[in-house]
Amino acid sequence: MIAAARFVTSRSSGKRTLHRPLEADQRVDAERRDLAPLDEARAFAKDLARGPSFAHSMTKNQLNMEWNMSVEQALEAEAQAQAICMQTKDFERAYVAFAAKQKPVFEGD
Repeated sequence: MIAAARFVTSRSSGKRTLHRPLEADQRVDAERRDLAPLDEARAFAKDLARGPSFAHSMTKNQLNMEWNMSVEQALEAEAQAQAICMQTKDFERAYVAFAAKQKPVFEGD
């Protein structure tokens, strides 16, 4: 395939780069590379969804609150959050699975 090269301006950087059309097999490779981060993000999201949802929400809450706390206050808040999380059934299941060297199954309670 013979095609004229053209300049393309990047949206993110504003820089102009020389762009040549890709052959069909090159396009497939480029599309796979473009989808790889999306596939990784989906896998990460699925992994998070299988995790301890209560503990994840508690962690997010702690991160949001601790911006306005001293180190001492943050440590105390973390200790309280851990104590709350340790009262859940998910914690018990995780503890039992860890002791048995198995993967825990979280149910969000």
